[in-house]
Amino acid sequence: MRLVAAGLTAGLAAGCGNGPAEGTETTWAVPTATPGTTAPATSATAGPSAAADPSAAPSPSAGAEKPKRQPAFAFPVPGANVDYHPTHGKYPATDLFARCGAPVVANVDGVVLEVSRTDRYVKGRPDGPLNGGLSVSVLGDDGVRYYGSHLSRITAGIDAGVRVRAGQRIGAVGRTGNANDVCHLHFGISPPCARTGDWKVRRGVIWPKPYLDSWRAGGSRSAAKAAADWARANDCTA
Repeated sequence: MRLVAAGLTAGLAAGCGNGPAEGTETTWAVPTATPGTTAPATSATAGPSAAADPSAAPSPSAGAEKPKRQPAFAFPVPGANVDYHPTHGKYPATDLFARCGAPVVANVDGVVLEVSRTDRYVKGRPDGPLNGGLSVSVLGDDGVRYYGSHLSRITAGIDAGVRVRAGQRIGAVGRTGNANDVCHLHFGISPPCARTGDWKVRRGVIWPKPYLDSWRAGGSRSAAKAAADWARANDCTA
């Protein structure tokens, strides 16, 4: 069911939840290398006898770095009747408005970075890391962290360190945390800095709309360049 404009405006104005809950229920896993990359090919140095034998000559591509595999992408809330906006309250993120219980899927091939399964938000508290309620972050094979919060539940087996594929179900739309009682998925994009626990980075620093537009149309636009540019400008190193 498509939301009316009034409901959409109210949700956006609220400046919804921003980060996963902290404590024993939040698990973390920071991969030591960016998935989806391959080591450069190497070739031995040919000796005099090899140089005389054309069959022993290296191929033209020997020693060249193999291209990185382009990860697959998916729209995080499947379905035609999902509204989202190009802007979001006080910082770059977006809210995807859908019915409570609608499926949420991994938007990219990657590894689960963090999971919060407990809603510890207290209404009326200032903005902070508990705002997101139930949430999942995925470190994409493109090296970008993608974060979704306000989930009503998280799929069994979705834990830190688990590999997921684009389109794989990871949870359901809800209104946990500071969601202003409106069912939606808060979606944020950021680089996976050493400051992984910094909720102000995790909740979103790059506007998602151009990427959501691409994925909804079946495209594969990555936020890798935007995330890398932001990281350099803000001294946010992995």
